[in-house]
Amino acid sequence: MIARAGSVDSIAAALLANGLILRGGFNFAPGEAPTTGATGGPARSVLLVGQAGAAPWPHFLRWRERQPQTIANPLDSWSRQVIGDVAQAFGARAVSPSDKPYLPFQQWAMRAEGLKQSPLGILMHPQYGLWHAYRGALLFEEEIALPEAREAIHLCDACVEKPCLKSCPVDAYSREGFAYQSCLAHVRGANGGPCRDGGCLDRNACPYGTAYRYPPEGQAFHMASFSRAAN
Repeated sequence: MIARAGSVDSIAAALLANGLILRGGFNFAPGEAPTTGATGGPARSVLLVGQAGAAPWPHFLRWRERQPQTIANPLDSWSRQVIGDVAQAFGARAVSPSDKPYLPFQQWAMRAEGLKQSPLGILMHPQYGLWHAYRGALLFEEEIALPEAREAIHLCDACVEKPCLKSCPVDAYSREGFAYQSCLAHVRGANGGPCRDGGCLDRNACPYGTAYRYPPEGQAFHMASFSRAAN
């Protein structure tokens, strides 16, 4: 089954059954050859897949209960499985942000939804704030009729106080960038409990999209993954 314009709603419904949503998409311009589709031909269009808030969390937890506890990257594995099943059903190739060689997911996301980076590097969404993510994408070897993305209102432009740059105990985020090693050492250290248990303090300080904030257990899961995977 090859995706046509009318099947985009069906794709969205299939993803929503696991708490995931379509995050926009676009057709590649003539001459662009970013990657291939399901049969090896050039991809002509892409649909971004992700989440808003914690909607996928209960679906992921139920899946995880049935998996070996030693699985290295459970959320990535779950996302690959869910998006892969949808891709197979609709004649697409599923790709993930962690695939190597890395695909330009953030550029795709900015292009698909008209978003800009926040001071934390996370794309700022006008509704979800910082509480959203991209879990994968569907690549098609044909064009899909999609509305043209418009540049979204960038909430950071109107935020004078910038609390997201003032709440970290080690000033990991600044206008100069992300002090990765300082953040990692603090999260792993004796004083890193609030970050380990409740998530990034800078991210939680953002006043936008708070209705979509991930639950503490979800934030703790992501922080533990960061602490384990980082070197």
